[in-house]
Amino acid sequence: MAVPKKKRSKSKRNMHRAVWKKKAELQAQRALSLGKSVLTNRSNSFEYPQDDEDEDDDE
Repeated sequence: MAVPKKKRSKSKRNMHRAVWKKKAELQAQRALSLGKSVLTNRSNSFEYPQDDEDEDDDE
């Protein structure tokens, strides 16, 4: 038979949420940093396709 879990205390709930929010904040900061580096063409850790203008001139 199913038994309900013990209630998590407010302090443990707050600690758990703080850890979860800190992880999300760190990921958002990394994503913003990567986006800025891609826009300024200074990214070393992210590869993306670039349009070659030389191919358009041949046609």
